[in-house]
Amino acid sequence: MLRKRYSVGQICIVALISLFSLACLLPFIMVVSGSVSSEKDIVNYGYSLLPRHISFDSYRILILGSHRIVDAYIISIIVTVVGTVLSLFVTSMAAYAMARRSFRFRNALSIYAIITLLFNGGLVPWYIICVRYLELKDTMWAMILPPLANAFNMFLMRNFIMAMPEDLHESAKMDGAGEFRIYAQLIVPLAKPVLATIGLFISLSYWNDWFLGLMFVDKQELQPLQLLLRTLISNVEFLRSSSNAMDIQRIASQLPSESIKMALTVVTIGPIIFLYPFLQRYFVKGLMVGAVKG
Repeated sequence: MLRKRYSVGQICIVALISLFSLACLLPFIMVVSGSVSSEKDIVNYGYSLLPRHISFDSYRILILGSHRIVDAYIISIIVTVVGTVLSLFVTSMAAYAMARRSFRFRNALSIYAIITLLFNGGLVPWYIICVRYLELKDTMWAMILPPLANAFNMFLMRNFIMAMPEDLHESAKMDGAGEFRIYAQLIVPLAKPVLATIGLFISLSYWNDWFLGLMFVDKQELQPLQLLLRTLISNVEFLRSSSNAMDIQRIASQLPSESIKMALTVVTIGPIIFLYPFLQRYFVKGLMVGAVKG
């Protein structure tokens, strides 16, 4: 058997990529280590890759308040799933319209989308429109509708569709297909790579968002997971005043505020870690092909 020989350049590239991957993995390892470290070790020695003394007090405390975490998890999952599906639908339809040369107003639509990338009306007018006119206050739609359409994603998908042969549209037209049928049965199946790429961007944006919940949601039962994490980081005292405060004090004489932050961070990033491997094979292809032709 012939052995495959690798050049010095290939070995150096693999080594550099391996070191970079390890550097990206180290912060996650440190977060996991901090979540199972005792509060005393974190205060005295700081965060480390390996815990000096393993303690699960933080996870026990989170279990005591699990009802609120579960509610926040459900809200975040609903917002992410519904928001991603609706955003992909709106983005793909707008991109298809801008990519069709027969659409009379495609240039005007493209200019309008570009304007939204360059200018915005400001925070106060945006808040007034969402609360007073759209009546999104204390509703789940307040975390779904504002970021629904993104111009960057539209242009990314428009470029992907424009790279498709025009003969596909003409042959479908000759077979009697309408515009929506061409979009649903021809464009969407062929655009799976770019849809998966954009879907990953959108789902990450929805999952990590806490600002919309902070702006529009006052009800605790509607607060997303990331807003709960922000609340914990900014004010750990809400655990002391909870109904399980006595149980918490029995678990740990000193409230492990730092390790709780790390433990809740581990809890929040779980779904995204499992989502990425399923979309990875589409990611590079969708991003590169969508960015080739303007």
